[in-house]
Amino acid sequence: MDKLYFKLFWTFFKIGAFTFGGGWAMISIIEREIVDKNKWIGKEEFLDLLAVSQSLPGILAVNISVSIGDKLRGFKGSAVAALGTILPSFLIILAIAMFLTPDIIKNNPVVAKIFKGIRPCVVALIIAPVITSAKAARINLKTVWIPVVVAVLIYVGWNPIVFIILGGLGGYLYLRRADRLMKSGKEGELK
Repeated sequence: MDKLYFKLFWTFFKIGAFTFGGGWAMISIIEREIVDKNKWIGKEEFLDLLAVSQSLPGILAVNISVSIGDKLRGFKGSAVAALGTILPSFLIILAIAMFLTPDIIKNNPVVAKIFKGIRPCVVALIIAPVITSAKAARINLKTVWIPVVVAVLIYVGWNPIVFIILGGLGGYLYLRRADRLMKSGKEGELK
């Protein structure tokens, strides 16, 4: 069997086993593993993959793992990577369901303190990829208003699908304009 299958499984198993807080908390760890350490994809491709994975239904970490597995080894690679991502959570939840009753979790001060201690770490794990993604996407003082306005509008009730469609349309128009400017030799006007 190809060693890459095991490496895919083990990489995503570690990510799934040692991160708390869901997909956003995993992003910086996923990026470090697949971009920096294993060099399976580049930084720009990771950002594109992250955007697509966010817009798809389902679990963000699983969407990313499936995409990476598919890129490296097709369907079998995506199945192995997804299994690696999902299996740790399944095993942890199974162990909790078998050994900890709701009363133990709710009334045990040690368990309560553990969960209370994990919260700030999860917040940090979520903030870190937001900052690195913003830097990589070249968000600056001129453009920071866009994600802020979108976040506020989603918060007050706008449908996120509207912004996915608008983002896709904006990207298409931007690339079309960039292509026209490159063909006319006016690349400097793009900025």
